[in-house]
Amino acid sequence: MIIRPQSKGFICLTAHPDGCAKNVDEQIEVARARAKAQTPGPVRVPQTVLVIGASTGYGLASRIMAAFGYGAKTLGIFFEKPADDKRTATPGWYQSAAFERRAQAAGVQAASLNGDAFSSDMKRRAVSLLKDSFGPVDLVVYSLASPRRTHPDTGEVFTSVLKPILRPTSSKTVNFQTGVVSEVSIAPAELTEISQTVAVMGGDDWNRWMDALDGAKLLAPQAITVAYSYAGPELTESIYRRGTIGRAKDHLEATAHRLNERLARTGGRAVVSVNKALVTQASSAIPVMPLYISLLYKVMKSKGLHEGCIEQMARLFVDHLYGDVPPPVDEHERIRLDDWEMRPDVQREVSRAWDRVNGRNVEELADLRGYREDFFKLFGFGWDAGTENADVDPAIPIPSLEQKIQGA
Repeated sequence: MIIRPQSKGFICLTAHPDGCAKNVDEQIEVARARAKAQTPGPVRVPQTVLVIGASTGYGLASRIMAAFGYGAKTLGIFFEKPADDKRTATPGWYQSAAFERRAQAAGVQAASLNGDAFSSDMKRRAVSLLKDSFGPVDLVVYSLASPRRTHPDTGEVFTSVLKPILRPTSSKTVNFQTGVVSEVSIAPAELTEISQTVAVMGGDDWNRWMDALDGAKLLAPQAITVAYSYAGPELTESIYRRGTIGRAKDHLEATAHRLNERLARTGGRAVVSVNKALVTQASSAIPVMPLYISLLYKVMKSKGLHEGCIEQMARLFVDHLYGDVPPPVDEHERIRLDDWEMRPDVQREVSRAWDRVNGRNVEELADLRGYREDFFKLFGFGWDAGTENADVDPAIPIPSLEQKIQGA
């Protein structure tokens, strides 16, 4: 079939397998180049890596950096859907399939598990597979993004919300597809909405994963675990850092401190990495973020500071996690990969543009074109027009999942 982009709001309903593979290939090139350029010396590198939330965004980039930058064995956990008679697979499915094919060709061990990462069953499956085929892990990446979670003990379903706390907020927003700039007003969250957002996006599940690995003696000495967060500037803080998401991130960071105390006994480390704002499926759903990111892209590209997911993860691995002299963390013990975004000169220019931007000048002041391109590339579109006009089979298997089905 010929696959075209079909979008609804901030979601694209289709994905292109060849474009998703191209995304993986480009990230592999960056990972190899950055790791090769790393300062030689007695630098400890990852050997066996578990990535929870491994199919898109920062999680996928982390897996690529570990596997193709350092030759690490990787087990990826994700929840993606294969193609069927009515629809294409999800982009994370296609990207995971491409990753595994490239890993096989490179002689790098990789396997995947598809299902609910919040569940106890998934943790048992991962522990079993690690014991049978991988051994103890020395890096655990927690990069899970989900709008809801079923509690593994009680069965209660929690749903996260994107709302301010205590008082309503109003802000500019943009429809990145049409360029229409408007005002959006969001009512404050109720107490139950705050607690449910923390239950979904906080650190409880990360802690449960570490408990499961530790209990199974699958944490190697000096093991590192890292989770991803975002802070953001004053422009976004009412809906983000001071909102329900921010409360969840506070919980995530508190979890990191507790995990760090445990891992430090064997020379390990738990840390949160605060990353740059990028176009993702999750960020596109937050009303203020598409306009802010579009303005940010314009400024950072003009200064030569722009990074995508793989460039951010390369900097995390090469400089912070496995560098000879890692840069200092902030006062909350967090790694700051958003340091270029938060530079005073960058934020001054973004703030000035924010005050001026409207429907008439948004294309001039903001990089809406770059935002649109990055958005559709998430789903495999915009990489190669010739490829997109070709007749392709949407039913692409993920090798390790196919092997398990055949061997069942």
